[in-house]
Parts: sequence; structure tokens; C-alpha cells
Amino acid sequence: MHEQRAIIDQTSGRSGNSGGRRPVLLTAVVMMMAAIATSGCSTGSMEDLRAYTERVLGRKSKKVERIPDLKPYEVYAYASGIDDGKDPFEPFFKDEPEKPQNTAKTGGLQPDFNRNREELESFPLDTLRMVGTLERDNQIWGLVLNSEGSIFRVQVGNYMGRNHGKITSIMEDSVDLMEITPDGLGGFQERQAAMALVE
Repeated sequence: MHEQRAIIDQTSGRSGNSGGRRPVLLTAVVMMMAAIATSGCSTGSMEDLRAYTERVLGRKSKKVERIPDLKPYEVYAYASGIDDGKDPFEPFFKDEPEKPQNTAKTGGLQPDFNRNREELESFPLDTLRMVGTLERDNQIWGLVLNSEGSIFRVQVGNYMGRNHGKITSIMEDSVDLMEITPDGLGGFQERQAAMALVE
């Protein structure tokens, strides 16, 4: 305190004005009060912190469950296609061609399994629609719409459907076919089918 007064006296002596002592003294008092207030606040904050810490440490800890054991990773080396000569990109299952059945009871009637299948034979007959006809050089062509929205031009002798349906006649309002279907007794039988014009 004596040092602060000596500093104040020196400051006032340099200025040569005794009235300058009051502002300096007032500033020193304000700084001291602020330091006391700050120390009081920090003491209170520390007490709250200590009390909170004691409460947290006084809580009972919960039992932590044991981490389950992890199964060791098994390395699998894909060897198919190398040793057995199989292509891994080929499908596992392939549609096998229809095998000829015993035709002894039907007098030898059976489909021609060696002919090339036509495009409309990949669709069931009930998914195909006749949408019109086309006549040229005294020959009538039928216009058939498949389930994918494509229109095909067909004539007598073409095949449609999955039962070896061969077109026998084409008229302005219908297409007649003769299908060859299994008879359930190990042979085949003929069955007439027709497709009417969709208006």
C-alpha cells in the first residue's frame, strides 16, 4: 500500500498538479474491489464444482456386459472355373429342349424338335393379340401384337405360342392354328386354336 501511494505521489509530482491524485486513487480502489469480487466468484464456482464432482463420484457404476467373442474369419478361395473348366459367368440352370416322348399310342404324331423356333413361339398364345391384316399380291398377312408391344407380320405356315402352334389360315377377323400338345399318356395330340381380331 505504501508503494502504491509513493507511485501516486510521484505521478502527481511530475504533473505538478495536486488535483490529479484523486482520479489515480479512485482507479486503484476500483481495481482492488474488482479483484476481491472476482476472487469471491471463483471461490463459489469451485465449491459448486467440487460438490458436483462428489455427487458424480458417489454414483454406483453399472456393470458393463462382456464383449462377445468374434468368430475367426474363414478365408474361402474360389476355385470353380479353374479346375473343372466351368465358366463362372454361365448360368447354373439352362432350359433344356423338349424331349420327344413315346408316340406309340398316337400313331407317331409329334412336333418337329429339329426345326428352328420362331420368335413368337417364346410367348404364350394367350398373351398374343391379332390387331389387323395386311393384303398384298392376293396374300393376307396377319398383324400380331406381343406382350412387349412389338407387332409381327405372320402368314400361313408360321408358328406362334409355346405349343408348336402352326398357322393354318388367316382371315380378316381371325387367325387359326393347329397346336400339338402332350396328351398325358406319353404321346401328343393335335388341338385347334384361334386368335380373334382385337377391336
